This record gives sequence, structure tokens and C-alpha cells, in this order.
Amino acid sequence: MFFKQKSNVIFRNYESFGYITDNRNFGYKLTNNDENYIGDKILSETGAIFFSLLDRKPQALDELVKKINALFSEVDIITIKNDMIEFYCMLEQDGFIVSGETLQECEEKDTRFSYKILEPDIIKKDFSPSIIHPKKDTRDFFEEYFKGKPQLTNLHVEITSKCNERCLHCYIPHENKINHIDSDLFYDILKQCKDMKLLHLTLSGGEPMLHKKICSFLRKCREYNFSINVLSNLTLLDDEIVEEMKANPLLGVQVSLYSMNPNIHDEITQMKGSFEKTKNAILKLIDNNIPLQISCPIMKQNKDCYDDVIQWAKKHKVHVGADYVIIAGYNHTTQNLNCRLSIDEIKEVINSKVVSDTKYLEQIELSSEEKKDITSNDFVCSICRFSICITENGDVYPCAGWQNYIVGNVKETSLNDIWDNSEKVQYLRGLRNKDFPKCIQCVDKEFCTMCMVRNANESPLGEPLAVNEYFCDITKINKKITLEWKEKRMNS
Repeated sequence: MFFKQKSNVIFRNYESFGYITDNRNFGYKLTNNDENYIGDKILSETGAIFFSLLDRKPQALDELVKKINALFSEVDIITIKNDMIEFYCMLEQDGFIVSGETLQECEEKDTRFSYKILEPDIIKKDFSPSIIHPKKDTRDFFEEYFKGKPQLTNLHVEITSKCNERCLHCYIPHENKINHIDSDLFYDILKQCKDMKLLHLTLSGGEPMLHKKICSFLRKCREYNFSINVLSNLTLLDDEIVEEMKANPLLGVQVSLYSMNPNIHDEITQMKGSFEKTKNAILKLIDNNIPLQISCPIMKQNKDCYDDVIQWAKKHKVHVGADYVIIAGYNHTTQNLNCRLSIDEIKEVINSKVVSDTKYLEQIELSSEEKKDITSNDFVCSICRFSICITENGDVYPCAGWQNYIVGNVKETSLNDIWDNSEKVQYLRGLRNKDFPKCIQCVDKEFCTMCMVRNANESPLGEPLAVNEYFCDITKINKKITLEWKEKRMNS
């Protein structure tokens, strides 16, 4: 009998207990994939030891029994073997490991991400028993287990500020795109992340593939068993990078594609030929079964053709995130907002989405229902509660887009110390809905998503509490259209 960890599982040993989760909070799914995800599981101290012996490669049960017997020599072999079989079978039923009578069967059970549509006879070949998946996600689990003490699970690292594109809407001032992260600093950050039991890393820029050490960085992330998200325009993708990406079953890519019209895409990126390079790289990732998501910000330049990207991606089973949220530069400059849609244009886009996506208004309605129970003492957002970001020079900041709000520097202070003790981090964690009195009293609040980064970047003084009226107007539109749709549905 052989056993192995599933390829999409992340395990962290907290000494007194073990924690397993799948990659559902970080990885990308196929557009036609409705598979339930595994969930989280807490293991006892002994269970954590049993699980830690498993690898990505199948191991024979007798080999595993010998390893456990070396740790628990006072327990007889038969008892150990029976306990291990019972424990591993339970974990297989939960979906965290796979087993097989042969090494090959064990490998075959560990089905990995693929864009290929399985044939019916292959689909019927189901190796695992049916699983009931818990709804609780990683954030909820950690908040409950650690009794509200924030645990850093996600880190965003800009490994370079340099970029080979000059996108019109970018919130990073182009004159600041000048530096790479020092390799030693990056490896030190990774080591600190490992010690802090981090789960997920986002690597971005600038354009991360401009960094000569990108493959070495990805390799080290894989060695540490981090879930990885790479944000890239993919114009510099090569075979070496593809091979390293394929080697990590916990890696996904996010890329921006603005239009299927090359002229419009290249106009936005300000780089001639970028459309063909990005499109071809996307197809290459698909051919290599590397999980992918496309981002398509909607702006004046592509408002009449962004849906072409959605339809093209759908044919290739790739999700597209398309929204009209363009934020000001992190240095409070607003030239990039010349791309941003007017309120009337946003209304047109929303009406178009209602027609093309039957679930669009259902999702808004569901979200508004969930927000009805929000109180004045609830958190505004998840800033500094689960995630934080680091620039290429070591500056630590709250979240993507808010680089001007520096809460520490990892060259001077450990990441753990910044996370636990930075006064600015503590301030942001202490903010609640009541700190936005205008918002908590607003009749439209159930249809709004408060964002302090949007406020701060557009405020001349960088004030996160200064409510951005532009997004208030968008909220009113969403509310009006949703309520009209709801009333029409009730009367039909």
C-alpha cells in the first residue's frame, strides 16, 4: 500500500497541532469546474507527526511504519500500522491524501489542474469516496483558533518595480519603476515567512519576469511549499520559467489582457506588440496546464470591447475579472484617472453586464443581504488582519496600491515584529465601521464595499478616512438597478 499528500495541499506544523488546507483560497479554477474544495483540518500533535512523514511522492506503508516506530519505539509495530492505516484512510476520505495498491495507482489518483475536458469514461473512474466539504475558509479558521489574534497567511512581494510596459491606468508612478529586490533580501523574507507559517505568496512588480532570479525565487518558494500567485504581463515568458511554474502544483498566474483588438491593448500598455506576446503566452500556459486568471480592467479605451476578452477566455476555460475600479496613483497623483469611466459610462457597463451575465444581479443581491447584519463595530476590511505587502526596497505597506503608507521596513525590523507591533498596523486594525460615520448611516451601505486605499490614493493628504464620492455614486447605480430587477422579478 502506498500513500502520498495530494499536490494541492499545504501543511503547517504548529508543534502542538498540525494544520492542513487545500489551495482553494489562492488557486484558480476552470470556468466549467464546479468541484467542491477540500477545506481545512486541524490535526493532533501525533496526527501532525503522522502527516509530516508523507511526501509529494508515494511511499510504501511499511516504510512509513518504520519511520513512526523510530519515534515511538515503545509502541508495537502492529498497533502503529493499524493506527496509521486508520488515520491515513480518514485523511484520504477527507480529500487530503491519496493511496494506491501500487505506486502508479497512487500517482494516478492525484489528479492535477488541467484545461482538458475529461472523457465520460475517465470521469467515471473515481478513486475517492464522496466528501462533505466544510464551508469555513482559512481566514475564519485562524481567527477562531487563535482567538482573534491576527495571523499572517498571505504576503505580497514586489520583486521589482521595473516594468517593460507603461499602462495608462497604473497606480504605480512610472518614474518610480527603477529597482530590483536584492536576492539576499528576498531569501531572508522567505525564511521569515516559513518561520511564521505563511501559506500564500504573491510575486509581482513592476514586471516580475524582469528580475534575473525569477526562476530561483520560484524554486525556493516551491521548496518551502508556499502557494504562489504570479502577477505578470507575460511578455517575457520563456521555457525555463514555464518549466519552473509547471513544477509547482500550488502556483497560479494572473495576467492583464485589455482587448482582443491589438491596437487597443497596445495603446493601454504603451508597448507595441504587447498584445501578441501576452496572448501567445496565455495560450502557452494553457497548453502546459498552468492555472491562470485574466484581469481586464474596464476603462475608456476598452469599454466597448472588454467583453470580447471574456468570451475569448471562456472558450479556453479561463476566468476573467472585469471591473471598472481604477484607483489613483499611490503618490496621490491623478493623471491615470483620465482612463476612468464616467458615472454615465459605468451605468452603461453595468446595464451591459446585466444583459450578458444572468448571475450578475443575483451576486449583488446576495452580497447586499450578507451586509445587512454588519454593525458599527465590525472591521472595515481585512487590511493587516491576514495579509501585508513588501516593496523591492523592503518597505512594508498594508495592501496592493497603498505603497505610500509605510508601516515598517524588513531591512530594519523583522516581518514578525512589524506584523505584531507596528503602530500603523495597530491603527489600521483598530479601525471599525463606526470610524466612517457617513458610511455607517448611509442608506446605500449594503451595496457598497468600503476601500481605504481608494480613499487614500485620491486624497491629496493621503487620508484613508476621506470617503471617495465617486464610488458612492457607483453604489447608488448598483442599488437602483438591483432593486428594480428585484421588484420586476417579484411582480412577474
